[in-house]
Amino acid sequence: ASIGYRVFGAQIMKMSLNKSLKQKKGFTLVELLIVVVILAILAGILVPQFSSATDDAKLASIDSNLANIRAAIDLYYQQHGHYPGSVTAAGANCAAGPGGTTGTGAVNTEAAFISQLSLYTDVNGEGCTKSDTTFKYGPYMKKAAMPQNPFTNSSTVAISTAGALGMTSASTTGGWKYDVVTGQFIADHSSYDDR
Repeated sequence: ASIGYRVFGAQIMKMSLNKSLKQKKGFTLVELLIVVVILAILAGILVPQFSSATDDAKLASIDSNLANIRAAIDLYYQQHGHYPGSVTAAGANCAAGPGGTTGTGAVNTEAAFISQLSLYTDVNGEGCTKSDTTFKYGPYMKKAAMPQNPFTNSSTVAISTAGALGMTSASTTGGWKYDVVTGQFIADHSSYDDR
């Protein structure tokens, strides 16, 4: 009799196990497809919003960079009577005077523009890494490098001597554009040169 109970008990356990296995169901293909469609709809709604936020951040960055550099250019002009880059930044006075390193860049060059904004300068625009009573102006920027245009990741400055207000850009890959005659400073990108 005990053998019969064992066999009968094993069969009951086997039936119970099969029944519990049958009750555990996974997701059907239709349910999985519905979840995937819902996730695709949510992604379609959220991705453009993140893209828009990225463009807004780039616009804010370009506006901030333009305002800071334009302010530096204006202050330089107020103290010197000419715009940075319109005269040479190199000379012998720095080495003979305060013993610093002289600025670099000939007239109408990016090097002169950056030197005159990032170094101490004399009244004529000659740059020097040290300050004294002659080199008492500036520096107008904390770094000797231009910030990158956030839309092109370029920091180059295209120098113009056209002298006409309303300068525009035909580029979509440039950094910045600057006119040494008018002091106009813009983003060198055709979609953002009006900022």
